[in-house]
Amino acid sequence: MFKSILFSACLGIFALQAGAQTLTMPPEVQAAFQKGTRAGNGKPGKKYWQNRARYTISVSMAPPNNLINGVEEIVYVNNSPDALPNLNMKLIANVHAAGRNGKKEDAIQVDDIQANGAKIAWDNATATTTNQLITLAKPLMPHDSVKLNIKWHYQLSKSPGRDGIIDPTTFFLAYFYPRVSVYDDYKGWDTQPHTGGLEFYNDFNDYTLNVTVPKNYIVWSTGTLRNPSAVLQPEAAKKLEASMTSDSTVNIATPQDLANNSITAQNATNTWTWTAANISDMTVGVSNHYNWDAASVVVDDKTNRRVSMQAAYPDASQDFHHSVQFGRNSLRYFSTKWPGVPYPFEKSTAFQGFADMEYPMMINDSHEENLGFAQLVQDHEQAHTYFPFYMGINESRYAFMDEGWATTFEYLIGIEEKGQKAADEFYKQFRVNGWIKSSHDREMPIITPSPEVTYGAGNNSYGKPSLSYLALKDLLGDELFIKALHTYMDNWNGKHPIPWDYFNSMNSGSGKDLNWFFNNWFYTPSYIDLELTKVENSGSNYTLNIKNTGGFAVPFNVNVTYADGTTGTFHQTPAVWEKDQKQIAVKLKAGKEVKDITLDGGIFVDATPKNNLWSK
Repeated sequence: MFKSILFSACLGIFALQAGAQTLTMPPEVQAAFQKGTRAGNGKPGKKYWQNRARYTISVSMAPPNNLINGVEEIVYVNNSPDALPNLNMKLIANVHAAGRNGKKEDAIQVDDIQANGAKIAWDNATATTTNQLITLAKPLMPHDSVKLNIKWHYQLSKSPGRDGIIDPTTFFLAYFYPRVSVYDDYKGWDTQPHTGGLEFYNDFNDYTLNVTVPKNYIVWSTGTLRNPSAVLQPEAAKKLEASMTSDSTVNIATPQDLANNSITAQNATNTWTWTAANISDMTVGVSNHYNWDAASVVVDDKTNRRVSMQAAYPDASQDFHHSVQFGRNSLRYFSTKWPGVPYPFEKSTAFQGFADMEYPMMINDSHEENLGFAQLVQDHEQAHTYFPFYMGINESRYAFMDEGWATTFEYLIGIEEKGQKAADEFYKQFRVNGWIKSSHDREMPIITPSPEVTYGAGNNSYGKPSLSYLALKDLLGDELFIKALHTYMDNWNGKHPIPWDYFNSMNSGSGKDLNWFFNNWFYTPSYIDLELTKVENSGSNYTLNIKNTGGFAVPFNVNVTYADGTTGTFHQTPAVWEKDQKQIAVKLKAGKEVKDITLDGGIFVDATPKNNLWSK
């Protein structure tokens, strides 16, 4: 999710301590390593497992009515070593019943639920939270499966955000179906309630989704459309097919096409069928008046594999007329540069809503007047493809594991799109300045679980972890950093990594013991504030005594103005702080007389820059 507000400072103290070369972890995480489901080399342990399911979902709606009717079959496979007498069901759309956005709305109503043909007790009067435990007639044994059949209905939210009614005939369906929550190796059932702020944690599943809507309503969804010739008129189907190999934007549905009713098949209703494999969620957009654009882009030069980039939006939104090409650019960049992993899915769709929110193969972005900002927001959401979708991050517990990376990739692609100076200024303005200019007396370490961050959650999720990733990039250099990052991503693609898997993978991938760095950035209540306390010189050799008041191990430049008016820059990586993170002495061979010295962190903005100066 993209957040553009200027975050205030994190407050509070968190008491995690880490000894030399050791990173402490909660008891349940430590137990996972002891059981062998996680390994100290960063890889999944020999006993690692995760559960999965096959979902067959059919939903129908009759706009402008906002009622969703659904039927689904879930075949849930227990790969764990545990017998499961209960299943925890997630009904994330019930966040609206709890009064999100200040308005209480209806909860999902389950009309019938059965397990292996036996009816399961369910009380809609009490099942209004986002978690509901159901009891099976007999425990689900290890390596066995259970078939759930569920019928349900609910009213789409009238307060649109991540899901709901966009306008009277446009809708975005997210979190719209009952699902089995994650049962993992370190916490068991994920019962973290959703209140609208924290994000999500889902298993990797296979989906077949059928969406039935009246004629002239177009459906966009996660996955591959399996029946284009059945739901589209021949010319529209031909344009869609042509877009799959086109670099140029193909206008599949224009305002004139929509006015002429020349896009969808003219049956009373059409059922659009989508499939997606090994993916963490499905979302759907529906409208009878949104433009539909599409093109494609090569994301893997070795195989020449193309993916489809599509956009759905009202014609008046000028920024979305550029969305397909924005998306082609970001998909190409992320696939070939940072993180340099080919886009793993067959498609991406940018849908205009209100959320600035990511979903597998879908983006729900708001309209922006400024094209540059609109592109950056879309870049950020596309970056989430990798964290949390390629890597099955528990966002609701460790938000920094996905938002921090999306913020980092947003900055890196911004350098290519806008240039270094503009990207630096944007990053500082939206990701750093608000935090660094605030009070730091109650900072909370990044490692603090997201539900336990009592103040400054945005800083701990976005800016601070992003700075840590960029500081590590500076420390290792691009070549070794990408090697270590790919080690982490290869280890945990399609699985559920937690912070210690990241730490261990980066250590293994880089061949370095980076625990001192991870301890500094993730376990301490630090911020950024260097102080140039003293400068000593002997001839043209200078010693700079620098105090790390803020505590973070940051890179910085020593900018020098010589007596003859020339200048020089001496870069210091975070490695200078490895032995002592409180104070260091930097030796400078200037070669000639120095007039002024300034410490400059660039995007690592200093809280009190006035004490970063020395003048002879």
